Amino acid sequence: MSLDNFLIMRHELLLVLVAVIALFGEIFTSEEKKKSVICIVLWSFAIVTGIGFLPIQEGSLFGGMFVNTSLTVMMKNILNIAMLIVFLQSSAWLKKDVFEGKIAEYFILMLSTLIGMNYMVSSGDFLMFYLGLELATIPMAALAAFDKFRNHSAEAGIKYILSSALSSGILLYGISMIYGTTGSIYFTDIAQTFGKAPLQILGFIFFLAGMGFKISLVPFHLWTADVYEGAPINVTSYFSVASKGAAAFIFTAILYKVFPALSDVWHQILYVLAIITMTLANLFALRQNNMKRFLAFSSIAQAGFILLGILGGGQLGMATVVYFLLIYVFTNLAAFGVVSSISLQTGKENIDDYNGFYRTNPKLGLTMMLALFSLAGIPPVAGFFGKFFLFTAVTSNNTIPYYILVLIAVLNATISLYYYLRVVKAMFIDKSETPIPFFKSDSMTRLSLIICVTGIFVIGFASVIFEYIKSIC
Repeated sequence: MSLDNFLIMRHELLLVLVAVIALFGEIFTSEEKKKSVICIVLWSFAIVTGIGFLPIQEGSLFGGMFVNTSLTVMMKNILNIAMLIVFLQSSAWLKKDVFEGKIAEYFILMLSTLIGMNYMVSSGDFLMFYLGLELATIPMAALAAFDKFRNHSAEAGIKYILSSALSSGILLYGISMIYGTTGSIYFTDIAQTFGKAPLQILGFIFFLAGMGFKISLVPFHLWTADVYEGAPINVTSYFSVASKGAAAFIFTAILYKVFPALSDVWHQILYVLAIITMTLANLFALRQNNMKRFLAFSSIAQAGFILLGILGGGQLGMATVVYFLLIYVFTNLAAFGVVSSISLQTGKENIDDYNGFYRTNPKLGLTMMLALFSLAGIPPVAGFFGKFFLFTAVTSNNTIPYYILVLIAVLNATISLYYYLRVVKAMFIDKSETPIPFFKSDSMTRLSLIICVTGIFVIGFASVIFEYIKSIC
C-alpha cells in the first residue's frame, strides 16, 4: 500500500495525531500549566479542520471496507466543524478546578468518538460500520458520566451504556441475519443478492430498530431525555449534533446502497416512524421546563423531519439530509452554547429562569432567539431553507400519501412554534424580580456563537452550498 493510498484516511490519521498531541500535552505540561492543554488542542484541531477542506484522493482501502468519496469527506468536514464549536464552548467549563487533571481525558474521549464516526461514515461493509459505531459509542458513555461529582452524570452514563448495549445487540443480530442470507457483509454484494425473503426482511427490521436507538426515533427514544439532562451540557450538545448527524448520514446511505430492493417496505416503515416521531416529540417538548430536556425532545422531533429527506430518495433526498444536518449543527450548537454559558455562570437550566434574560444579556438573548427561530423553521434563517428542501424532497414522489405526510409535518412545525416561542417569550416579554444578572462569556464561547450565528444566516442564502452537496451525492 503506497503512502498516497494510505492518505485516503487523512481525516482519521489527523484526528489520531491531535489525540496524541493532547496526551503528550498532559504528560509534559507542569501542574500549574495544565490548562494550556486546552489552547494546544484547540489550535491543533482548528488546523486539522482547515486541512479537511483541501482536495483529497477518492478511493477505497482494505478490500473495500473503507470508502472515501466527496460526499463522505463533506460529512466528515461537517462533523469536524461541530467538534470545533463544541471544543470552543467547552473551554471555560474545562477550566473549572474540579476538572484539573482531566482535560486531556476529555479531549481524547471526544476525538475517539469522532474517529469512530468517521470510520462509520466511510464504511463499505457492515464490519467497518459496526467497528466505527462501537468506537464512537463506548467513549460517549464515559463522556456522559464525565462529571463524577454529579449523581445525574453517573446515571446518564449508566443509562447510555445500557441502552447502547441493547441497541447494538439488536443491530448486530439483524446484521447477522443479513449476512446469513446473503453470504457477504459488503454493501455492494448485499445489494445485488438482497431480496424479500422473510428472514431478510426480519434482519432488516432488526437493523432499523438498532439504528432507531442511535438516531432517537420514536419509540426507540426513551433514553434520550434522561441522558441529555444528566450529561454535562457540552457533552449533551455533542450528542445532539455529531452523534445524531453521523448516524443519520450512514443510515440514509445504507438504505439507498444496500436495501433498494426493500424500498417499498422501508418507505412504509419510515413513513409511520416520521409521523410518530415528530408528533410525540413535539407533544413531550410542550411539557418540559428543563432546557436540556426541552432541547432533547426538540432534537427527537428534528430526527422525524430528517426522515422526510430519506423518504425523498435518490440524489435529492441524500442532498437534503446532508444539507439539513449542516444547518442543524450551527443551529443546535448556538442554542446549547447559550444554555451552557448560563449554566456555567449561574447554574440555572430551567425555562422559568430565563424570564427577563434579554434585558440583562441582550446579545445572548438574540443569539438564542435566532437559534430557536432556525429550529422552528421561521424565515429568513437557515432552518427555514433546511425544512423547505426536506418538504421538497418528499413531495418529489408526487403521490397523495406523501402530500399528506408533508401536511402533517407542517402541522407539527406549527406546534413546535409554541414551545420554541415559549422560551423567546420568557426572555423578551416575561418579567422577573431576580433575572439572570449580566455576565460576559469567555472569548472562546463568544467565538463559537459568532460562528454559529454566521452559519445560521449564511447557509440558507448560499444556494451554492446545496447545489454542491447535490452534485456530489
